[in-house]
Amino acid sequence: MTDLFGNEDTPGPGSATPLSGTLGGASHQDLPLAVRMRPRTVDEIVGQQHLLGPGSPLRRLASGTAAMSVFLWGPPGVGKTTIAAVVSQSTNRRFVELSAVTAGVKEVRAELDTARRELAKGNQTVLFVDEVHRFSKAQQDVLLPAVENRLVTLIAATTENPSFSVISPLLSRSLLLTLKPLTDQDIGLLIERALADDRGLAGRFDVDPEARATIIRLAGGDARRSLTYLEEAAAGAEAMDSATITPAIVEKAVDRAAIRYDKDGDQHYDVISAFIKSVRGSDVDAALHYLARMMEAGEDPRFIARRLVILASEDIGLAAPSVLQTCVAAAQAVQLIGMPEARLNLAQATIAAALAPKSNAVITAIDAALADVRAGHVGQVPAHLRDAHYAGATKLGHGKGYLYAHDQPHGVARQQYLPDELRDARYYRPTEHGNEAHLAAAKEQIDRLLGRPEGH
Repeated sequence: MTDLFGNEDTPGPGSATPLSGTLGGASHQDLPLAVRMRPRTVDEIVGQQHLLGPGSPLRRLASGTAAMSVFLWGPPGVGKTTIAAVVSQSTNRRFVELSAVTAGVKEVRAELDTARRELAKGNQTVLFVDEVHRFSKAQQDVLLPAVENRLVTLIAATTENPSFSVISPLLSRSLLLTLKPLTDQDIGLLIERALADDRGLAGRFDVDPEARATIIRLAGGDARRSLTYLEEAAAGAEAMDSATITPAIVEKAVDRAAIRYDKDGDQHYDVISAFIKSVRGSDVDAALHYLARMMEAGEDPRFIARRLVILASEDIGLAAPSVLQTCVAAAQAVQLIGMPEARLNLAQATIAAALAPKSNAVITAIDAALADVRAGHVGQVPAHLRDAHYAGATKLGHGKGYLYAHDQPHGVARQQYLPDELRDARYYRPTEHGNEAHLAAAKEQIDRLLGRPEGH
């Protein structure tokens, strides 16, 4: 269980079991069509021909002749997990799957310890990490020595640019392979294969050309989505005792799916990203649309509330400081009353945030200050500002010449506050939006009283 801000009361179990999760037991008919139809060999993979030529890294990895670690980067449904599945079935190496959604540092260490023991017996391990962008830096640090010493062959899948989500030492020791979106022709081939294959629909249905085009269009280059729509449409046709999947059947089958998304998967990020960007862009109607999609999908309302609280400071800040109070109150209400009533509180916070004047001055200010500190620009605290309350401080000159602000005109003491190295640094740059316009004028007046250079 987690509280409002995602703190775990007890650590959850990982998903690290050999051939488990998305890759395990993909043969029985109760599994989703997209899982049953997953390619078994490199030659069955659809698309990604730029990575599948003779002697390519992927072919060598699948054949077991390459001892490399790879990052597979690409949009949802283009074959990242499929490639890992092919490797799991075409080599004699031990295969372990971890999901970055559920596995913590403890689970990663446990799997690496097991891999070390197996390697001593002559058994190599392939470690597949799905959604690796969701691994923390600490979790990635644990993987680094195992990859560097080839304790495991890492196959990591991500929908986000690894240059921003993966630590550079780990990325530099691995091969980055970029997967391309599937074409309409690729998706069409998958549909035809699923209709005919014994693992799929085994020739029990045919698809009207217009229905086929509809599935391809709705899939948007996502193989998993296309097969999910096909499976739902086949179920609808069977319920109507029809052997033909028509456009009407397809539209009815995907009507609900069109607003549903996997809250632990790729579209989770697409929808929350669209929600945040709509609020930031002040489009209240778009923001409410994406809020409704998340609610309808069963998204954790605490997650939505946390994002609103962050947004209130990141994108609005002091331009409308009351929005943070509204968002925090909404988050507390979510915790107190739960859904479905809390939809009202989330909607109120969303509307307030979308219509508020916008400013990113808060995040810009703190990030600029952090950048200076991390770059080593710190300097000595001026002597007059140092603690003068302990024995011997006076002899060191601590506190000498300090001006008490409340004794000065306007309550502003004209003295140096920043270290010498940063005496002219300026981090907070208020905008002219909303309440921040008043703060901009106040800051300009205070800078004059402090004797700071005008316009700096």
